[in-house]
Amino acid sequence: MEEKRKKIDYDRLYDDLIAEIPEDAPVDDLICTHYTAIVVSRGGMGLGEFMDEFDTRPMLEPGNKKNLTLRQLAEGIRSWNMTEAAIGQAAVNAYYNSQERARENGILLTDSLYSEDRTADPFITYQKAVRGKKVTVVGHFPYLSNLFEPVCDLSIIEGSYPDPGDYPDQAAEYLIPGSDFVFLGPLTVIDKSLPRLLELAEGAFIGMVGPASVLSPVLFRYGVDEMDGFVVKDNEIAYRLLKEQESLKIYSSGQKVSLRKAEYESFCAEKKGEKR
Repeated sequence: MEEKRKKIDYDRLYDDLIAEIPEDAPVDDLICTHYTAIVVSRGGMGLGEFMDEFDTRPMLEPGNKKNLTLRQLAEGIRSWNMTEAAIGQAAVNAYYNSQERARENGILLTDSLYSEDRTADPFITYQKAVRGKKVTVVGHFPYLSNLFEPVCDLSIIEGSYPDPGDYPDQAAEYLIPGSDFVFLGPLTVIDKSLPRLLELAEGAFIGMVGPASVLSPVLFRYGVDEMDGFVVKDNEIAYRLLKEQESLKIYSSGQKVSLRKAEYESFCAEKKGEKR
């Protein structure tokens, strides 16, 4: 008799992400550019994708956010004010996407400032794997259509800034179930669609993609198989590029990385063996 699969409580996702952040972690800096929220804590820089044009709700914490702890700032990820949610996402990433935390989770970082690792780009890595498969991607990514469209049944969902041929957000309910591969952009975190999208994608290979993707093992509990994100190594270069609205060049300030479930579990097993 097949073992009954444990039901995932997707509503706890944000609680679990925030709970891992130390209560005493400070906020060293907070800046919002036109496209990106930037939070720095203990040297770690986190990015959040900005959606201020969609702000219709007041902030949960309208005061000076620099006076909050990192965990308190991260609470903003629950907000329906999209600016506050982007800042919350950046706060979450300041913890999980820091160099220190990335190494603790088994991510290999090079000694050089800039590292171009093609294996950390899922649209290159999975070109063969998706061949002939049904693939649904939520969000736009550079060269995605060129890499995937010729080899698979590709559907792109983009509700905010759609291109010709894209599907609206509501299509997720119809396109994601039955997909073999589902790739989700970081905006799904701040617009609160992530829990539902993960539920719809249950059984598929699920990847989170983009420089603001949260590199947290917490997401493995919710069905995510891989996070392809970014670790900032030089905060000053990242500041300058983002202030100058050169967000596409952000990768020159650090390293594209991947946190994969199988590799993480293997890393933890080895670590546990060393401690015995």
